[in-house]
Amino acid sequence: MSATISTPGADEACAYCDSRIFDHDPICVRDCTDNCGSPGYFCNYACLTAHIDENDLTTGDACQWSPNESDCC
Repeated sequence: MSATISTPGADEACAYCDSRIFDHDPICVRDCTDNCGSPGYFCNYACLTAHIDENDLTTGDACQWSPNESDCC
């Protein structure tokens, strides 16, 4: 899996709220379970968190740990 790294344009909009990302504390996110597609840019962690919650992106994506099992993730 290879990804190209580049700096977004000065007017890049937040994927959640459409604010300019560089007016805030920008975050770049890629879905590398789907061939590391195009990055999504968020202006801050609040917008990223809201996007994750509204799209139910954490469902089924976490390890489940049991203290009684010897093979955990």
